[in-house]
Amino acid sequence: MKRQLILLSLTLGMYTARAQETISPAAPQNKPVYLTNATIHVGNGQVIENGTIAFSNGKITAVGSNIAAAGGDATVLDMKGQHVYPGIIAPESNLGLVEFESVRATIDAREVGEINPSVRSIIAYNADSKVINTLRSNGILLAQVTPEGGIISGASSVVQLDAWNWEDAAYKTDNALHFFMPPLAPLGGGRGAVPNDRLKAALEQIETVRTFFREAKAYQQEGKHTATNLKFESMRKLFNREQKLFIHCDLVKEMLVAIDFAKEFQLDVVIVGGADSWLIADILKQNNIPVVLAQPHALPVMQDDDVDQPYKTAAQLQKAGVLFCLSNEGFWQQRNLGFEAGTASAYGLTKEEALSAVTLNAAKILGIDKTTGSLETGKDANIAVSTGDILDMKSSVITRAFIQGREINLDNKQKQLYEKYEKKYGLK
Repeated sequence: MKRQLILLSLTLGMYTARAQETISPAAPQNKPVYLTNATIHVGNGQVIENGTIAFSNGKITAVGSNIAAAGGDATVLDMKGQHVYPGIIAPESNLGLVEFESVRATIDAREVGEINPSVRSIIAYNADSKVINTLRSNGILLAQVTPEGGIISGASSVVQLDAWNWEDAAYKTDNALHFFMPPLAPLGGGRGAVPNDRLKAALEQIETVRTFFREAKAYQQEGKHTATNLKFESMRKLFNREQKLFIHCDLVKEMLVAIDFAKEFQLDVVIVGGADSWLIADILKQNNIPVVLAQPHALPVMQDDDVDQPYKTAAQLQKAGVLFCLSNEGFWQQRNLGFEAGTASAYGLTKEEALSAVTLNAAKILGIDKTTGSLETGKDANIAVSTGDILDMKSSVITRAFIQGREINLDNKQKQLYEKYEKKYGLK
């Protein structure tokens, strides 16, 4: 009986293994590649018709309309009728930290305790997550892996989505510390009055964080410590401005508190969420505070707001000159990020401004714009090729994608299941 159980377990294991797609990371680029005759969307607003982009050793070497493909062993790919874009960047994601939201053992996004600046999300990142491949199929090639839980949740890192492990995936480590501000409004939403006891508790929590920051800053200024404080030590990059402070909040009063933090501690602050940011766009501009707009497909904050307010907030920030990018909640929803940028383009942004909101703007906010975010000479060859508009769900089909010059596999579990049942029911 025992032998039979072992054989049964092995058999089931074989079928389980076959049920999962096997996608290995691509090998490093070993010869120059030219994508020719394409419509190239640079990411900074520029569009090159019938253009060529060349890249070698993972770096873009030329972009333009009069570039001759070199001979030798170079690979020349004719992209006639197709569009070439910078890879989309997904800020604020728990991708690779959560696999099944209903299974606790697959959730590595939260740590015990309220103030955990020493937590590093990158070391918990699962490069083998089956969700990652579904993002790549829609042209999303980088993501900011963000911890959650507590008030100070820890440090996020930017990863590229074609890696053997978290060390390979790391693109920019510990780029930001995350402060989840207690809400200063009713749990049900709205800008109305807050019960005194809950408002008092929220204000006390904010003051606790402020005190922690003051103590950490004083610790940094000490010449010699009698004892090492790991939480204070982990704040060093923040006060040196090597790291940004991402403050998660939505309402005006909360964002004003965030601006006070930036002023008092001389920090690079980014607002995450920013549902009401359109109301104080001028103040955000004056204080040079960028915004990561979360979940553009959402209901307005107040009943008397325009029903399409979340869709047009991006255009209002653009008009005010506020640096912003778009994000989404969770991990699997990130695959729709480009299409949500498309919605913003229907509510006031131009197509190229909407593209920048998920490419170059995101790179600037995450501190990686010197290496990615646009198709410019010297930057990493993070490139997506589509048969149509990458911001349009109906026309976009990603045919090729490159991360640091490596052409990646665009297969995923959903595609395999589609093909499987397409054959079963004779739909092909």
